[in-house]
Amino acid sequence: MIYKKLGRTDINVSLICLGTMTWGRQNTEAEGHEQMDYALERGVNFFDTAEMYAVPPNAETYGKTETIIGTWFQKTGNREKVVLASKIAGPGLGWVRDGDNKIDRKNILKAVEGSLTRLQTDYIDLYQLHWPNRGSNHFGQHWTYSPHFTHESVIDNFIEVLETMNEMVKAGKIRHIGLSNETAWGTMQWLRLAEERGLPRMASIQNEYSLLCRLFDGDLQEVALAEDCGLLAWSPLATGMLSGKYLKGKRPKGSRWTLLNNPPRDNARSQEAVAAYMKVAKKHGLDVCQMALAFVNARPFVTTNIIGATNMDQLKTNIDSIDITLSTECLKDIETVRRQYPIPY
Repeated sequence: MIYKKLGRTDINVSLICLGTMTWGRQNTEAEGHEQMDYALERGVNFFDTAEMYAVPPNAETYGKTETIIGTWFQKTGNREKVVLASKIAGPGLGWVRDGDNKIDRKNILKAVEGSLTRLQTDYIDLYQLHWPNRGSNHFGQHWTYSPHFTHESVIDNFIEVLETMNEMVKAGKIRHIGLSNETAWGTMQWLRLAEERGLPRMASIQNEYSLLCRLFDGDLQEVALAEDCGLLAWSPLATGMLSGKYLKGKRPKGSRWTLLNNPPRDNARSQEAVAAYMKVAKKHGLDVCQMALAFVNARPFVTTNIIGATNMDQLKTNIDSIDITLSTECLKDIETVRRQYPIPY
C-alpha cells in the first residue's frame, strides 16, 4: 500500500480509501464487516462514511452505514487502526433533523454527537462538510449551476462553522476538518479565514473524479497542490459505469442502477465514452476498472482514491489497482478519449 499525508496534518492515509456508502442498503452488516476486515489486512487504513449513508439515501437508511462501522469497531477493537472520515449533510434532505439541516453551529453539534453514537467511538479523524449550504456544482448539477448568494452572509457562516469546529477539536471529538463537493472559490475562502483567525484548516476536499468526470482538472487541482488540500476522489468508477456493466441498457441484479430511476450518468455520450475506455484497456491488456483506478491513483493532486464495492471480488480487484502503473502509451490513449468525450455526463 502507498500512504500520503492528509493535508498539513500529521496523519498518513492509504492511497486507497474504503468507501462504505452501500452498507445498509446494497450490503448487509456482515458484508460490511467482511469488507473492513479485508481492507485493513491489505493496508487500507482510511475509511470514509457520512451521516446520510446508506445510498441511494432515504429516511429508512439514514445512519445505517455509520451503525455498521460502529458494530465492527465494537466487535474487533480496531478503532485505533483506522483513520475515520465522516460528513455532516448539507441542506435538502427532509429526513435529516426534520429538514432543518444546514451546516451551522446548531446542526454541527447535533450531527457530531449522532455520528459518534452510531460509530461507537469518541472521535472522528476527519469531519467533512458534505456539500455547501449555497449549493453545489456536483451531483450532475454542473450544467446548470449558477451561484446566487450574499457574500457577507456566506462568510459569516464560514466563520461560525470554523469556530464551532474549533470547539469540537478542542473537545477531542474531531481531529481535522475537510470539504466535499466544494468549488475553488469556496475552498480558498475556507483556507483564508482559517489562516487569518487561527482556526482549523481544511485538510482535504472530497469531490467526484474519474475518467468520466474530470472537473477537478481545472482550477481546483492548482488549489489542491499549492495549498496542500488534496483531493479525496469519490466515484472513481462513476458508480460502476466504467466497468461496462451498464452498457446497452443492462441492469445487473443487485447493482446500484437497479435502485435508481433514470440514472443521471446514463446517456448516449457517456455510453460511448465507456466503450472507448474499454477499448483502451483491452489494447493494453488491462482490466478496465483497474485502469480507471490506476489513473486516479497517479494524479499528483489526489490524496486518496475512495473505492466502493458490493462484493468481495470487486473489492479485491479495486485494491489491487494500487500495483498498476499505466504506460505512457496508455495515458496517451486515455487523453485521446478524453478529448473526444471531455464531459460526457
